[in-house]
Amino acid sequence: MKKISEAISDLHKMDMEAKKPGWLQGIHPLPKLLVTVFFILTTVSYGKYDLDGLLKMGIYLIISFVLGDISVRILLRRMKAVLALVCLVGIANPFFDRNVLFLIGDFAVTGGMVSAVTLMLKGVFAVAASYLLMVTTAVEDLGYALRRLHVPKVFVTVLMLVYRYIIVLLKEIERMTDAYALRAPGQKGLHYKVWGTMVGQLLLRSMDRAQIVYDSMMLRGYCGEFYLRCKKRAGIDDFLYAAVWMIVLLALKYG
Repeated sequence: MKKISEAISDLHKMDMEAKKPGWLQGIHPLPKLLVTVFFILTTVSYGKYDLDGLLKMGIYLIISFVLGDISVRILLRRMKAVLALVCLVGIANPFFDRNVLFLIGDFAVTGGMVSAVTLMLKGVFAVAASYLLMVTTAVEDLGYALRRLHVPKVFVTVLMLVYRYIIVLLKEIERMTDAYALRAPGQKGLHYKVWGTMVGQLLLRSMDRAQIVYDSMMLRGYCGEFYLRCKKRAGIDDFLYAAVWMIVLLALKYG
């Protein structure tokens, strides 16, 4: 229950951080989105044994976190579940790839060890870059940038609705768990026998709430698309930001 409250609080804080004044926050959303996508594609293109080259990509994250005044400690706290899942992806590699690449003293470093660390690092870098975009760009601005790139409007609409109303879903879960806790004092968590009932109740409540939200949108003139506008027009400095970073990332990869 406490974790649900923390999740709701974190979402509110991330929304506020994206709208606070700052140099990186002031960059137009389209160049930021392009740089983020380019960074992720460049990062995942490294070979499974190219750990040295991959480490260079951390320069982008370090500089961007400093420019955006973003705390790495808060990133690790907020995204710990995702980061843990990402790190588990390559954990089996050392058991399958036992080719010895080099020795550190008497310790043999196998290809599986290197490829596992490389795979984990790719995931961590991708998550960190996505988080960086989220905390420096409001969801409306991100939706605007996606539409400028001609991403289908249905995907943009779903993205915005999910982001906006996930808090409503979390509050509904919090209300249900609070009601359960009051009826089962002293019990830690939910008993496995009520899991099915709780999920069913959550589904029914979500459907009812979704219908209310949809009816409200239709009464306000919704016709299938959010017409998004960005407060700031893209200038030469914004696209210069994107161009410089793309050149730097390419130089780090092929230099």
